[in-house]
Amino acid sequence: MSHPILSEFDIVFAGGGTTACVVAGRLASYDPSLRILILEAGQHTLNKPLHVQPSQSRFNQAPTSTTVTFNIGNPSPRLNGRAPIVSCGRCVGGGSCVNSMVYTRAPASDYDDWGVNGWESENLIPLMKKLETYEVQPDRPTHGYDGPIKVSSGECKMGISYEFIQVGTTYHKRQYVDDTDDLETCNTYSPCHKYIDGTTGRRSDAAHHYVYNQAHNQNLHVWDGKRVKRIIFEDKRAVGVEFTSDPVSCPDADLSSSTVRASKLVVVSGGAFGSPGILERSGIGAEAVLKRCGIEQLVNLPGVGENYQDHNLVLVPYLAADEAVTMDAPWRGESILKGKHVLATIAALYDYPNVESLAQCNSSGKSLIAQNGLNAKIKWRPDDAELKAMDPIFQQRWKEFFQDRPDKAVAIFSPFAGYVPPLSSILPPRSYISATYYTLYPVSVGSVHIDITENGKEGMDFTTGFLDDPSDIVPLDFGYKKTREIFRRMASYRGEVAASHPTFPEGSAAACREVSGPVDLDAPDIVYTAEDDEAINQFHRDIVRTTWHSLGTCAMKSEADQGVVDARLNVYGVSNLKVADMSISPLNVGTNTYSTALLIGERAAMIIAEDLGIDCI
Repeated sequence: MSHPILSEFDIVFAGGGTTACVVAGRLASYDPSLRILILEAGQHTLNKPLHVQPSQSRFNQAPTSTTVTFNIGNPSPRLNGRAPIVSCGRCVGGGSCVNSMVYTRAPASDYDDWGVNGWESENLIPLMKKLETYEVQPDRPTHGYDGPIKVSSGECKMGISYEFIQVGTTYHKRQYVDDTDDLETCNTYSPCHKYIDGTTGRRSDAAHHYVYNQAHNQNLHVWDGKRVKRIIFEDKRAVGVEFTSDPVSCPDADLSSSTVRASKLVVVSGGAFGSPGILERSGIGAEAVLKRCGIEQLVNLPGVGENYQDHNLVLVPYLAADEAVTMDAPWRGESILKGKHVLATIAALYDYPNVESLAQCNSSGKSLIAQNGLNAKIKWRPDDAELKAMDPIFQQRWKEFFQDRPDKAVAIFSPFAGYVPPLSSILPPRSYISATYYTLYPVSVGSVHIDITENGKEGMDFTTGFLDDPSDIVPLDFGYKKTREIFRRMASYRGEVAASHPTFPEGSAAACREVSGPVDLDAPDIVYTAEDDEAINQFHRDIVRTTWHSLGTCAMKSEADQGVVDARLNVYGVSNLKVADMSISPLNVGTNTYSTALLIGERAAMIIAEDLGIDCI
């Protein structure tokens, strides 16, 4: 897949992330004669350990990383003046090559709620099954068993997850089920499965399983290091793309513009951040935004860049027992397979007969190298007692949205087997566990637009909207208290990492400290004062972050409702131009969004194949 000198293709993809790889790969397999080009600002990911080894996934978020783009939001008073940073994939395969590989799926009703013809769940469930090979359990009616994307349990037994589930089913009084990703079940404890091949232990991403596996097709091209500037139009018909070498991926390259023509279609696939920018630079967007940037308007579409949504994530670290098996050693860059004592301990915990078999498991996908550290979860809904304990501001949101929708969770709670801080934070080397909780349907929305900086260069005007609606922080405040009570009862618990918890007042019953072991299952909960509650609230405003689930900025809605694309992904007001990525999602989805990005790709491939008269079996 080198860069031959071709100036015209049938279809050009502006962006090479998850959805682009799915669509391009499917179309190339449906009709190998189609000349397809993917232009991606980031670099190739083919067989690079950083992308294919699950244990390395978090290094993509290092401050020096070039595999993601760090989008800096506008400072927000709701975040105590903080400018939030939201990263997104910047490589071939996009988010699918840098995410945490957490497998969840939205309730089917989320897609019905979109209210878009052809995107109802009954039309999408066959595609959900088509895209996956569910290696966990056979014969589940809503799961697929011969698709390109592998889903497994990760094969590695980590005791932290069993402790979390055990406390959840006793102290927290919730049921346990094997599968909460059947498109309707929630509010039960379950394993957290992964986009990891259970046989090879490799990440299961869109680049390797839709595009790189078709290297034999000389008509499918991927040009990396190419940043799309704008779409080229002739009488409002998209006929090509203008691009330059990307200054981050190709720091020494000539940055002059090149063009490539598309005889049949241009597909914008730059994600929630990239796609609205490409459209606005092409003259499609709100008049005020384009005027400010000196761009002549081609189509007045004020919805471009609006409707930005994400999930709100909090990660809180705890001290763990020395013998707990966690991801801390590999995340610190230490060798997993060093030291007979360590090997013997892990071998015993994994049920391996001897140390040598553990060393061999490295190649069979059963070691910590094939782990992401997250093995259990609950898609949580509050019971009556929990609802009463929450700030009344949330009650109206509960009544309007959640109460009569029992398949929709308020948040996901999970235990990470390891310390998951900002990578710049340094803690003493030992074992840690991290509580993670993130809300799935925040009310707040933001926006993403291009802007011109003071020095005349293009920048981004990005507002996250995080916590703008007062009801959004309430489940986070409760989530801190509930996950802390669960963790206090887990066998591996040894106290809190005080510096990364709320700053409670002197003498508070909620004070954080190191301890020798867990409390009893029936121990009383911590009693929080009004001052303690305020400390938790401020803590969340200081640290709440992206869940890397950005969507909505080129919404698939009616034009009157600030939509950007129609049900067949056509951009309003022009022809031969579609958008296919998470930016089209009109409403939030209660899932880690990789599952939805794959689904949008499969549906988009069907739509384009139908438009071109191609049989898409």
